[in-house]
Amino acid sequence: MDAAALDQRTRTHRDGVPPGLVERLLDLGHADLVRAQALAEDGDWYCARAWARRLADQGRTDDALAVVARYTATGWFTAVAEAARLLDAAGRGEEAIGLLRPFAADGERSALRELAPLLARHGRAEEAYALLVPHIADWYLAEALADVALVLGRGDEVAELLAARTAPDRPCGRCGGPECAGRGPEPFNAVNLIASIRDRQGRTQEALAVLYAYGATPVNNRDPLAELLVEHGRIDELRAYAADGEHPQAVRRLAEHLEEQGDVAGAVEVYRPHAEQDSGHAPTLLAELLARHGRGGEAIEVMRAHDTCDDYALHLLCGLFAAEDRAEEGLAHLDALKSRRGGEEYEQFRLRGPLLAACGRLDEAVAQTRAHPEGASWYAVEDLAHLLAESGRPEEAAALLEPDRTRHRQDLAPLLVTLGRPQEAVALLRAPLPEVPVPAAWGYSDSPPF
Repeated sequence: MDAAALDQRTRTHRDGVPPGLVERLLDLGHADLVRAQALAEDGDWYCARAWARRLADQGRTDDALAVVARYTATGWFTAVAEAARLLDAAGRGEEAIGLLRPFAADGERSALRELAPLLARHGRAEEAYALLVPHIADWYLAEALADVALVLGRGDEVAELLAARTAPDRPCGRCGGPECAGRGPEPFNAVNLIASIRDRQGRTQEALAVLYAYGATPVNNRDPLAELLVEHGRIDELRAYAADGEHPQAVRRLAEHLEEQGDVAGAVEVYRPHAEQDSGHAPTLLAELLARHGRGGEAIEVMRAHDTCDDYALHLLCGLFAAEDRAEEGLAHLDALKSRRGGEEYEQFRLRGPLLAACGRLDEAVAQTRAHPEGASWYAVEDLAHLLAESGRPEEAAALLEPDRTRHRQDLAPLLVTLGRPQEAVALLRAPLPEVPVPAAWGYSDSPPF
């Protein structure tokens, strides 16, 4: 086993069983198969992780650690972190700390993030603080630093350090110069963290003032200011913040809150003016909201008015047509779009298959896909296999993928499990793929081809 190879396999799911399929095998009662792959000489990491967690849940921590030991021995941090979590969950925090410390000492970012909260939970928060504070410019570690600082009652110190990194006259963290176009706070989430610290100190008004003054930075499509206003029940203030149309995440959070409170009509009215202006994702969010509450017909009209060729929006509209037993209308919509554009790309064509199947014309969908100029491509074959499987014909779907089973193995393996052939599915996924040569590096050129 080699750490670099393990990392590459797990990130790309190359030569291994994906975690979702591992869980499915366990749910279907194939624990012996998962165990065998976990303990095999060339073991599968996701099988090993799942098996170790199952043993730990049974109170067999040492057996769980033995399963992951070969992986941790390579120095691969993902396995080391898993072993540390198993130890900590079993009440063996000091051993977990000892396992992580050498990696943190080498400056391993993930190790610092794992080790610091562990130290804080075990009464060593000062040590965690000392580890993290030199890395305050790193957004990932700054989040952990804020948590540790609050445990120690040193939130004000960290808030001041972060505030200094938002000052307009500070030197650039990259070039050191006093003037740097486009310079933002470092870490990028500094303002959000200051507000979070103030809020958790019970100083909510100060937290809101910081976010209003500097501007919240949305993270993962979430606006911290909108989230804070909802948390503290300041819905009128959220309405005012969302009203200018400049904060789409705030519009979304307000509508979500109203829906959570059972005020669907209010949520619809929040989205509607933005949907009518085609603002952001408001049309699709409004359509999804309506569909969730049995108003699919209205959702279709919203998407028709949106009138876009965006792949996600078209996919949503065609799904709505099928769900409302109006698949023929969906096909007509695609026909009109094709006529208007003078042609149809495969991304639009592929939406026809589910609509035809919803009309009871699955065989026609199969024939059309095979006759398409791109019908022999790997992606068209996989689309067709998905359609057959979703229509209750997994045997045909598997047969379609069999001729090039290595290329299609991520799609074929779940079908084999469905068909009662789990051993074959795992063997297919574990078979080594041929090595792909690394492309030769190109030198710099200022002339075509670049």
